[in-house]
Amino acid sequence: MTDSNAPRWRIDVSPLRTSRDFRLLLWSGVVSYLGSMFTFVAVPLQAQQLTGSFVVVGLLGLVEIVPIIVFGLWGGALADHLDRRLMILGAEAGSLICSLLLLVNALQPRPQVWVLFVAGALAAMFDSLQRPSLEALVPQTVDHEHLAGAAALMSLRWSTGFILGTSIAGVVASYLGVAVAYGADVVSFIVSLLLLVRLRSRGRVVDEGSPGLSHVLEGVRYAWSRKDLLGTYAIDTLAMVLAFPWAVFPFVAARYDAPWSLGLLYAASSVGSTIASLTSGWTTRVHRHGRAIVVAASVYGLAIAGFGLSTSLALALVFLVLAGAFDMVSGMFRMLVWNQSIPDSLRGRMAGIEMLSYAIGPQLGNARVSFVAQSRGLAVSIASGGILCAASVLALAAALPSLWTYDVRTSLHVDAVRQSRHDATIDDEL
Repeated sequence: MTDSNAPRWRIDVSPLRTSRDFRLLLWSGVVSYLGSMFTFVAVPLQAQQLTGSFVVVGLLGLVEIVPIIVFGLWGGALADHLDRRLMILGAEAGSLICSLLLLVNALQPRPQVWVLFVAGALAAMFDSLQRPSLEALVPQTVDHEHLAGAAALMSLRWSTGFILGTSIAGVVASYLGVAVAYGADVVSFIVSLLLLVRLRSRGRVVDEGSPGLSHVLEGVRYAWSRKDLLGTYAIDTLAMVLAFPWAVFPFVAARYDAPWSLGLLYAASSVGSTIASLTSGWTTRVHRHGRAIVVAASVYGLAIAGFGLSTSLALALVFLVLAGAFDMVSGMFRMLVWNQSIPDSLRGRMAGIEMLSYAIGPQLGNARVSFVAQSRGLAVSIASGGILCAASVLALAAALPSLWTYDVRTSLHVDAVRQSRHDATIDDEL
């Protein structure tokens, strides 16, 4: 159980102390994500160097949408029917091949642009196949009472990885070349695989049948039947579509006549996310997770609105840090709802559905803020999205009362999952 004597605000590191497999998942993820940031920075940079076209750079993101939709849903079904360890290893090996493809192309006398699109689509496919199994496996590696700490630690991996990875990758790709950046990603995948191969196999979750469309639809029906769960997905999607202003950051930097601030704008929200993760000990004392999600997502929208209306760069950065912090709080409680209340036999498919919200939402959000900025102006495009986000989240909470009233102490779904995990532990001991 959670140590009641632990500092109230400090992040709970119990999962790291008690679970070898969680440590392997976390550290392999840290290494792999840091390496992926090198490719994240290098691909658009190489596209710009090869073509000088804004359109080509923009299309690199759009080419990932179809693989994410198709293989995210199918990957969720596979996660509930195949050995999740093998799914994670296979997809990680596939991602390694994608990075090798980019490296070989970059080393050619005349690198080809089409390779960037092919590698991007394949990388999105492998990531979509892996992510549901990865997220579904985490709850199997830690005790039920340590899920809050596990959620915070996994979230911390993303925020710190983004800050460190993009900062280092920008210097490496710009001064040493994109080939060196791709090489760093290749090395990270090799190290990650060496860690992941040590994971203990937990076998198939569902023994009968084979994953197909019927199993995907079964997951969709389950999500639809649980309006509290559906609300967590919808809130994430609303926040990203309405209040994700990353695409106009170069224009924001120009508005403040501070082109040097572009990197700070990208990093600010991750700084907030990191602070929220490191001080997440209080989340174990919150039981009304639905209300926490609604409040945090609403404040996130208002912070984005404040960012859009800021009259100085310093104030804009403060609002971005606040936005990142509350986005992380919302994310941690959403993850708690998923990990504590979804049956293990459905967790992979639910992770696949959840993946669609945070993978596609930012793409649509970037398009929305860009189009509105073109017609209504930069400040209006950002601030209106933030206000609409807050208002939409509150309206959604009113329309889905089961989300607002969700309480981990009274949820029958949480009780069922807790009992199932208890029974599984007894069976393993026997």
